[in-house]
Amino acid sequence: MAARKIFAGGEFLVTDAGVKDIFILEEMTREHKMIYAAAFDFVKKEIRPNMERINEKNEELSRSLIKKAGDLGLNATDIPEEYGGEEMDKISTCLVTDAIGGAASFSVSHSAHTGIGTLPIVYFGTEAQKKKYLPKLGTGEWLAAYCLTEAGAGSDALNAQTTATLSDDGRHYLLNGEKVFITNGAWADLFIVYAKVDGEKFTGFIVERSFPGVSSGPEEKKLGIEGSSTTSVIFKDCMVPVENVLFEIGKGHKIAFNVLNIGRYKLGAGVIGGCKVIIAEATQYATTREQFGKKIASFGMIRNKLADMCIGIFMAESLTYRLAAMIEDKLSSLDPQARKEGAENAKAIEEYAVECSIAKVYGSECLDFCADEVVQIFGGYGYIAEYPAEGIYRDARINRIFEGTNEINRLLIAGTVLKRAVQGRLALFDAVQAVEEEAKAGVPDTPGFDDAPLAAQQHLVKMSKKILLLTLGKAAGNLLADLAEEQEVLAFLSDMIIEIFAMESGLLRALKMIDKKGEKRAEYHTAAVQIYVNDAIPKIVHWSKQVLTFVEKGDALIALLAAIDKLAAYRPVDTVNLRRRIAEKVIKSKRYIF
Repeated sequence: MAARKIFAGGEFLVTDAGVKDIFILEEMTREHKMIYAAAFDFVKKEIRPNMERINEKNEELSRSLIKKAGDLGLNATDIPEEYGGEEMDKISTCLVTDAIGGAASFSVSHSAHTGIGTLPIVYFGTEAQKKKYLPKLGTGEWLAAYCLTEAGAGSDALNAQTTATLSDDGRHYLLNGEKVFITNGAWADLFIVYAKVDGEKFTGFIVERSFPGVSSGPEEKKLGIEGSSTTSVIFKDCMVPVENVLFEIGKGHKIAFNVLNIGRYKLGAGVIGGCKVIIAEATQYATTREQFGKKIASFGMIRNKLADMCIGIFMAESLTYRLAAMIEDKLSSLDPQARKEGAENAKAIEEYAVECSIAKVYGSECLDFCADEVVQIFGGYGYIAEYPAEGIYRDARINRIFEGTNEINRLLIAGTVLKRAVQGRLALFDAVQAVEEEAKAGVPDTPGFDDAPLAAQQHLVKMSKKILLLTLGKAAGNLLADLAEEQEVLAFLSDMIIEIFAMESGLLRALKMIDKKGEKRAEYHTAAVQIYVNDAIPKIVHWSKQVLTFVEKGDALIALLAAIDKLAAYRPVDTVNLRRRIAEKVIKSKRYIF
């Protein structure tokens, strides 16, 4: 197989990728399929039969299940083989996360342990730290937690008040402070903790539960994910050996932000697994529940809901696995020595910060959409605790807060794109200038299309990029440095960027399927993309016009609005029949169909 092109982060906005440049799930290897099947089977046999006991916050049971996952290699997907790990590629780790994402509360405990609890050591630990801790974390003998958030430092993580002071003998740091909302807080054997050395140098530490001065607060009473442990973790003159400093003094932000980037794309994978459970529950109920003498699955509006769930999952899946392959390709391009160095890993991971935030935002909002719709499909029973929809609804909500709120991630998406343009890392302003010149010359009429599959959708994705570039250019040019403070504008720009990445990812997946399997085998892929692009274009136009109306006035605004309308001109597709076709397949299969 030819090597995929390694794209820079955010480059999708200014460069059109080809089908050969992306990974799609339909080209999974036999090994990929076996890995997913093992993880899925684990959830089916070990987690689902025990969900009631897990939701009672049964520590002994949850720890035993983490240990069983370790026996299957499901905890050590990112851990190098030399430390007892599986060292899987990023696509495989996403597949494991996807499968375990259907495990409700257990998936939270597991992802906190294997992701943000373990990865700081994988990517930033010293050789001694890796040898000491990774084997225990990989087997599940030890459970990990991540301690970043404080009562006064949530989204503003660098405002942490926890301090680290070197002892008189120079052998320990004394940690003092309290972290809040810590997943696995009462159960963890090891904590990744952030504190300020001398009150100012933000630094990471590896802290064992057995160290003097570590304690946990009471369990929080939560809206959902009841089976996971969430407590405060308190450090009172906690003695941490100097050799347990993680990475470098004052460089804790490098660990925190890059591990959160990985956490974001893995959350994107995990919520896909949750969405698949939801659509199966929704379809099962809709095909058995009768009203007016008919199964409710025969009603058009119920079918619409099932189709839209399926399309949303398809897009989330397409963009997340595309991203997983991008990260894998970037890390694989490093030489073996560089892959052992925290600074090099940080640089490679940071490259796709924009895409990681997109995966997190898109996936968590897709999950919320599916969770809301399954309650609606269940009707009154959706509000009753003994039926599955009620628990699904409560569990889903946290994902828009985990790994940085969706609001913070939206600010990061547009802000990072602009920052990289200013730094010269992304040829954004050249692309903006080209589009502005095109607009001044007069946007050409919408071309006619041949019979090539999805030709109109390819055109509309390209036009969406031009609309974003024109809008972003005017916002940056008119607001200058003030743009960083205009959160509403940044949010509109980010929503456009998110939709473009989603549309293009789904489009390329469908086109690659057509190339590989033919139009008939790709008919549902094609239908999903036709519907999604049809519905996304008006949203992109709306967001663009909101920004332009804020930053421009008079005749200049009128000209810009006219240019946007011309760029976005399209002939609507028959989404009613296309949705019916997808819904029919979902109902027949009683599951997610892709």
